Amino acid sequence: MPSDIQASVLHGARDLRVEARQLPEPASDEVQVAVQMTGLCGSDLHYFRHFRNGTIEVREPLTLGHESAGVVVAVGQNDSSASSLKVGDRVALEVGLPCEVCDLCRGGRYNLCRGMSFRSSAKAFPHAQGTLQDRINHPARWCHKLPETLSLEYGALVEPLSVAIHARNRAALKSGSTVLVLGAGAVGLLCAAVSKVAGAKTVVIADILEERVKFAVDNGFADVAFTVPTSNPRPESVEDKLAYAQDLAEKLKSLKAREGADAVGEVNATKPGGKIMIIGMGMPVQTLPIMAASLKEVDLVGVFRYANAYREAIELLASRNPVLPDLLKLVTHRFRGLDDVPHAFETAAKVKDEKGNLVIKVMVDMTQ
Repeated sequence: MPSDIQASVLHGARDLRVEARQLPEPASDEVQVAVQMTGLCGSDLHYFRHFRNGTIEVREPLTLGHESAGVVVAVGQNDSSASSLKVGDRVALEVGLPCEVCDLCRGGRYNLCRGMSFRSSAKAFPHAQGTLQDRINHPARWCHKLPETLSLEYGALVEPLSVAIHARNRAALKSGSTVLVLGAGAVGLLCAAVSKVAGAKTVVIADILEERVKFAVDNGFADVAFTVPTSNPRPESVEDKLAYAQDLAEKLKSLKAREGADAVGEVNATKPGGKIMIIGMGMPVQTLPIMAASLKEVDLVGVFRYANAYREAIELLASRNPVLPDLLKLVTHRFRGLDDVPHAFETAAKVKDEKGNLVIKVMVDMTQ
């Protein structure tokens, strides 16, 4: 029989309400999960602030949240895929559900599936409701069991960590490479950390906020910090933008890698034969010095979410690899319960909180 649950529901920009819903029993291939930890993501924040994410508009009330872990409270009865999970198991939720039959899915690139239904995204309609609710029914095969050594907060970090692991796999860099990460938010910090684990010789991290890059180096996420100088006036023409980028690249290269980095997000700072990794959501239209990219045979590599990375992320967290920094240090702010979700989002929208503390990752705790 259906049961009553509570959910945080977005009705408009900054209009979050706690509402009652009915949740049916899990289908034969599903488990029912009590969601207990959810990290807030940049895409969630876009929906919260603008009721849209880029060109994707919300067309019906939407529950946000997709970086989640919880506890299995019910199991579908008639499907073997659910047999490996039992009530009481702690799981990290992989919330993107591909069609699993198209060429991309069969080729292992299910993150690019045109039929993808992703919780908390308004791209598909009806929208796939997110995880900021008491319980959800979710296909058992997309629930990844957590070892006893990992807390549910680590479980919620598996999702953004999988983005970094997928980026590393797409980069396919050799051990001893130099990596430059532009942006020291949560995903940038995770990409830096994963690069170190993968054997990067030097990881340089750059951001316009000095406190972020200092946090990265002080806590072992990167080796070298670089604060990006702001230009006043801001460059507007293509020529001015390229000149600013060239000057910035020379400053970056002077830090550790005279010839440039093996993997980076900017052409001029990339060494010949290197790679430009496009990770996360930046400006939708950017200026690219295509001739420089061509002459240096730079590869432009896109990264969208992740595929086949969850299990590897869980194994990395459980390994206690000494090179991996303590990822829980990313969680700078914690809130409790659905009633506190609006405050959690307002905090996530800030660079620093009311006390001047750096905001990196905000976590919502719904444990009883």
